[in-house]
Amino acid sequence: MRYLPKSDSERREMLRAIGFDNFEKLFQAIPEAFRLKRPLAVPGPLSEMEIIEYFRGRAAENSRGYTSFLGAGVYHHHRSVVADALLQRGEFLTSYTPYQAEISQGTLQAIFEFQTLMCQLTGQEVANASMYDGSTALTEAVLMAERLTGRQRVLIAHSVHPEYRQVLNTYAKNTGLRVEEFGFSASGQLAIDAVRKAANDEVAAVVVQSPNFFGVLEQIPALAEIARGCGALLVVGITEAVSLGIARPPADADIIAMEAQSFGLPPSYGGPYAGVIATKEKFVRQMPGRLAGQTTDHQGRRGFCLTLATREQHIRREKATSNICTNQALCALAATIHLCLLGKQGLREQAEQNVAKSQFALAQLETIAGVRRAFSGPVFNEFVMEFPRSVKMINAQLLKNKIVGPMALGRFYPELTKRGLVCVTETTTREEITRLVEGIDRALKVPV
Repeated sequence: MRYLPKSDSERREMLRAIGFDNFEKLFQAIPEAFRLKRPLAVPGPLSEMEIIEYFRGRAAENSRGYTSFLGAGVYHHHRSVVADALLQRGEFLTSYTPYQAEISQGTLQAIFEFQTLMCQLTGQEVANASMYDGSTALTEAVLMAERLTGRQRVLIAHSVHPEYRQVLNTYAKNTGLRVEEFGFSASGQLAIDAVRKAANDEVAAVVVQSPNFFGVLEQIPALAEIARGCGALLVVGITEAVSLGIARPPADADIIAMEAQSFGLPPSYGGPYAGVIATKEKFVRQMPGRLAGQTTDHQGRRGFCLTLATREQHIRREKATSNICTNQALCALAATIHLCLLGKQGLREQAEQNVAKSQFALAQLETIAGVRRAFSGPVFNEFVMEFPRSVKMINAQLLKNKIVGPMALGRFYPELTKRGLVCVTETTTREEITRLVEGIDRALKVPV
């Protein structure tokens, strides 16, 4: 075990167990003349983030790293080393699906705590543990809406993550689902009037992402009213989960499909991540995945078990909702540890830093001649800027200075050429933002 946290009371108890009343007596075998009488000449005390930054600085003396301003569904946030130390315990690292409750109490409790945290964050009544990732969670949420409503028409925002929409379209191709996309307004938000006109008694789900792919927060209450007006369900996707530390939880949604990567999971070349579906209790039997529940044994002691598991390994195939429900418990545990370490106030402070730093970056970028904000809607830690030159050309120049620049939106949105998606998190320093601004300014002055 690499990490052994002990409280002061636990230390005193340990001392009593070995017959000492203070720590100094542990060193009585060392002659007085050789005992250190002064504090060690080390810097600090430093916070964990400051210590990590210190060692990054020492590493940079040998090989300087890159600064990235990419987001788009995968985010670089601070992760505590405590989480890795706990995750690497054999009880967690080697566990699989907790079929046998009598030997899986630790894993089941961790899953139960994860579900509880997801419900608290999203404002929903039940949450599963878990889906592969956010993209498959969104598709499963739509399929869930189809089963609940008996309808097959889906209205989805064009501002939902393009790759999430690709996954949905792959599923819809041979299942009879009719997916219709709706554009965005000058604010970057879904064009609500167009959705309102299209909503009728054939619609199973209205699907939106908030913050959306452009980083803009959507108008969830208004969309919920439209969905309920035609008997459909509102599905809200969340790719940047840290936004829930400050933004109003989308409690008006009927189903939430979330990617929990921002909670203690590193970018890691694309995974593994943890998808989440949270919903109303009345919809629970159509929710894919598994639910760990709290109960008591025959002696009245607290215990945990799999209360609901709707995958085909557990029940008859014709009754199963989905088989895409592998054991993501290790990733869910990482998110649980991360959130417990942060606490409510810590998560809020982290979210506030994201907002503050993104606003600073946005304001600084607007000082560059010819550069302006593309959408007027409220944002969290991502925003779209319009440039007077190709984003790919700008990024090529930035890369020479080891800066990974904005994502070129023309790749997914041909109508948004010369627009770039910029992401700034609490890990981005003021100096790095200044380097980005200066780098873009220089890149725009390079002769074509």
